[in-house]
Amino acid sequence: MSFEYAYRVWQTEPPSSLRDLDDVVLLVDAITDDGTTIHAGTEGTIVSVHGDGESYVVEFSEPVGALVTALPHHLQVADRSDIER
Repeated sequence: MSFEYAYRVWQTEPPSSLRDLDDVVLLVDAITDDGTTIHAGTEGTIVSVHGDGESYVVEFSEPVGALVTALPHHLQVADRSDIER
């Protein structure tokens, strides 16, 4: 049995339903690779999904092009109910 298989079998959190290009809200403060802090409550867009949703790369508009790698439980789908259709 491979380590990856064992991890997936014993994983305690259910797989996330987040996908590429989902608009999300960051639930915790996060640090970009260049040391910039992105604060909880900031909205961004998922630009990459690692594996089956083990983690996500999220892009934020401020500062321009800021990227953060986040775990599923650090993100929530953004509420878009206020947008006219």
